[in-house]
Amino acid sequence: MITVGVIGAGRIGQLHVNNLKRIPDIRIKAIADVQKNLISQWAKANEIDMVTDNPLDIINDPEIDAVLICSPTSTHADLIKQAAMAKKHIFCEKPISFSAQETKEALQVVEEQGVILQVGFNRRFDQNFRTVREKVERGEIGRVHTLRITSRDPHPPPIDYIKTSGGLFMDMMIHDFDMARYIVQSEIVEVFVKGTTLIDEQIAECGDIDTAMVLLTFENGAIGIIENSRKSAYGYDQRLEVFGADGALNVENNRPNNVTKLTANGIEAEKPYHFFLERYSQAYIDEMLEFYRTIMMGLPVVCSGQDGYAAELIAEACKDSLQFGKAVSLRGSEEHVTNK
Repeated sequence: MITVGVIGAGRIGQLHVNNLKRIPDIRIKAIADVQKNLISQWAKANEIDMVTDNPLDIINDPEIDAVLICSPTSTHADLIKQAAMAKKHIFCEKPISFSAQETKEALQVVEEQGVILQVGFNRRFDQNFRTVREKVERGEIGRVHTLRITSRDPHPPPIDYIKTSGGLFMDMMIHDFDMARYIVQSEIVEVFVKGTTLIDEQIAECGDIDTAMVLLTFENGAIGIIENSRKSAYGYDQRLEVFGADGALNVENNRPNNVTKLTANGIEAEKPYHFFLERYSQAYIDEMLEFYRTIMMGLPVVCSGQDGYAAELIAEACKDSLQFGKAVSLRGSEEHVTNK
């Protein structure tokens, strides 16, 4: 039995609680949130004994073996350090922080304390992307030449969220940076960005963009393109293609059903799922199962703190590329990470 505490009871925290309850050998003892009074009834309905507004009540509880950090990004690094010092295993939503230096310091404490840290890049647990990774790893399409990732949200988040999100590269495209490393199994050594605001001028007023394309160069010579948009009229658009010397692998959008109707009047099919909660529902379940198995069986962490760190470094390089209008290299520094 693993006893767990959850810090942050927003949309993602509540999702993880629901998924943890599917695992018989996990007990959710406590949840912490600044809006303690608003979640008390929800916590009671989910048989969570302790509700607090102080994360330290969870971190310092000797019964709790593992902590889920689902609070705002600005709190992540300090909570990771405190949880590690208390010898708790840690699951932390992405990104670890908005500063590579803060992340580096947090990871050092994790390493010193010898605890597990898994970062919440849930797309690694999607069965389609995992299958692509395995086929690339087995050499089924030969040497990888190019990668193309399309990632478009159905609508932008609220402006108040945009203001504190860390920007499109750190908030949204960071998933795609991780996916690029995961699929190609090589480090990204250079980025070149084109980005603008085409959807909502308020996003530009926040100093952010809503539309971007990034050209990637990988250490193994492959090249890639990531395209992001904050608004897709037809739903949550999540596609990937990896092309190699001996063939290609494609992942198309998931839909509520895959039936296509063809008649003299035209072709009809369902639109993609509306948003990430529907598209990646099983991936989120498998992500929690993997965290549990890693603790119980001592398995390697599928998505480690070093993976989170690498994605943050790429996001920072993209910000520089957009600002200065030129390619930015990630080569030749101690930050060139090699976990994938």
